[in-house]
Amino acid sequence: MTHAMLKGSNVPLEATTVRAVLRWTPGQGVPDVDASALLLGPDGRVRSDEDFVFYNQPRHPSGMVWRLGKKRVAEGLTDTIQTDLSGVEPDIGRVLLVASADGVSFDHVPALCIMLYDAAVADGEPLARFEIKPETGAETALICGELYRRGEGWKFRALGEGYSNGLKGLATDYGISVDESEGADEPAPAEPAAQPLPPELPTSALPAQQPAYGYPQPASGQPAYGYPPSRPAPVPVGADPNFRLPPQGPQFIGR
Repeated sequence: MTHAMLKGSNVPLEATTVRAVLRWTPGQGVPDVDASALLLGPDGRVRSDEDFVFYNQPRHPSGMVWRLGKKRVAEGLTDTIQTDLSGVEPDIGRVLLVASADGVSFDHVPALCIMLYDAAVADGEPLARFEIKPETGAETALICGELYRRGEGWKFRALGEGYSNGLKGLATDYGISVDESEGADEPAPAEPAAQPLPPELPTSALPAQQPAYGYPQPASGQPAYGYPPSRPAPVPVGADPNFRLPPQGPQFIGR
């Protein structure tokens, strides 16, 4: 049976591995939406930047929380975070499940909801479902809910709490170091001017134009399932002292 959640309500979880599926309806003027997760220690803050799981860092170093990525389904688009609750490190007490829009407020995102599934049950009904209604509509990042320890088990709480300053505001609140000198507010560099074609190159040799609507098709050798990567390949946080959240978020400093 699916628990229909209200804001602030909670439900116990018997599943050891859960999929948190964020779903919304796409359309003209609807921004791209990303799911991410923050793993919080006993003080309610991340222990390091590695406790942030998102599109450019899709798997936590422990291997217990990871992003499955986006899919198109009959009801709309989804982005998914999966968590192995049985293996989460003992000093992690909460896992925040976050949605962020690509620079556009959530009043432009219709039918936003989060659903929790038992990952061990194929095609099972959701364990819980929460229809997310932003409080002001100006939010560009939302804490949809949280997985949290209760005794020897875990529970899910529906939250729907938002930030009008996006992932930058959320990250600062939960202990991620943000470089204020540059980052989300820094203008993007200008694109280089297009180079003219050589005079002898015939028009017929020009590459076919990609369709203006929808997602580009994956190149040869890339998986055809789901969405093609729209951002650079993941780079481990520890490899670069200037940890940048591209392109919608702030730049982070490795700790």
